[in-house]
Amino acid sequence: MLSDTSRPVVAATLPVVAEHIGEIAQRFYRHMFAEHPELLNGVFNRGNQVHGEQQKALAGSVAAFASGLVESPEHIPEHLLSRIAHKHASLGIRPDQYQIVHDNLMWAIADVLGDAVTPEVAAAWDEVYWLMANALINQERGLYSARGVRPETVWRQWKVEKKIRETPDVVTFVVKRIDDRLVKTSLPGQYVTVRMTMPDGALQPRQYSLTRADDGEHRQFSVKRVCGVGDEPDGEMSTLLHDSVDVGDVLTLSLPYGDVVLDDSGRPVVFATAGIGIAPVAGMLSHLAKAGSGLHITLLHADLDEPSFPLRRQVVSDVLELRRAELYAWYEKGVESMEPLNGVFEGLMNPAAVDLPDNALYYLCGPLLFMQGVRSRLLERGVAPQDIQYEVFGPDLWQADLD
Repeated sequence: MLSDTSRPVVAATLPVVAEHIGEIAQRFYRHMFAEHPELLNGVFNRGNQVHGEQQKALAGSVAAFASGLVESPEHIPEHLLSRIAHKHASLGIRPDQYQIVHDNLMWAIADVLGDAVTPEVAAAWDEVYWLMANALINQERGLYSARGVRPETVWRQWKVEKKIRETPDVVTFVVKRIDDRLVKTSLPGQYVTVRMTMPDGALQPRQYSLTRADDGEHRQFSVKRVCGVGDEPDGEMSTLLHDSVDVGDVLTLSLPYGDVVLDDSGRPVVFATAGIGIAPVAGMLSHLAKAGSGLHITLLHADLDEPSFPLRRQVVSDVLELRRAELYAWYEKGVESMEPLNGVFEGLMNPAAVDLPDNALYYLCGPLLFMQGVRSRLLERGVAPQDIQYEVFGPDLWQADLD
């Protein structure tokens, strides 16, 4: 709970902090990596630092947390914290690393805002930070404990058994365990962090959704090649996985984490995905098919065209296996389809074109703008906000409120 002393100070300074969040974030990261270059070796993905939006992620999440405390000082924004805690657990984040972030973030705020950061202001934002940090540390401790690991033991090695070309820019890896440690089943919708050594020797992490139900021996994830636009470089991790990793190679994966998982309350489920956003939903559909689920399932997917639809054969097969499942697609380049779909539409996704079940739970996954648009249309149709879940990845994580 934010103290009565700090609340008015945070409320008064929140607008100026939010206004300068981009500059604060840039200086924060630059200063922290200069002081602690080891953080770019296995903790922070350096490719993400190329994008200005990614640099807002951590600083922006602190501002979002502060905004939540000001609006409801008696409540901690659990929704935001849960997403971050799961991301951190999949990276093996340690409690002592929060002090490093604190010192450099507070330095950046003071450096950008100058004399506006009085001792009173500094103390108030210090309180905000440690309220957030301690809440995350506690959540992460619980996540590690539930898996029976410590931050340094979330990792294990897996051998690549299959490499499947899904589309020209998406490959799927099926990996098999090579040690005797028990494989604890992932929950439908969770992800793992893949950690690899780059050509220059640096360790780099990247998170990928699990795209098929575990069988106790194998895990499966899919990777979209990240192609640089303009002066931006290609994605280091995706390029290495696509071009250099093959059957027989060994990969290091974290244990599965992620809080956007399939609800098993028995209500109808509607999935709305775009592009590689199908990945976590493919994992959910696989779990449902494996369990012989009788739930009413509706999948809405948007893509450039049918050949661009990642994991299409697996998804279609699982939908056909489920007794009460339907699949509708929206393609930007025409309505040609060779698959037994329930409907194909041209253009951008419009949920109003489909007769959706009553009392359904909704899961959205795809680019942020796509999810914002679909969520708005669902709300206009009267869907309750609490019935819409979504997975926000990477640089957009701090924008946990899609409104």
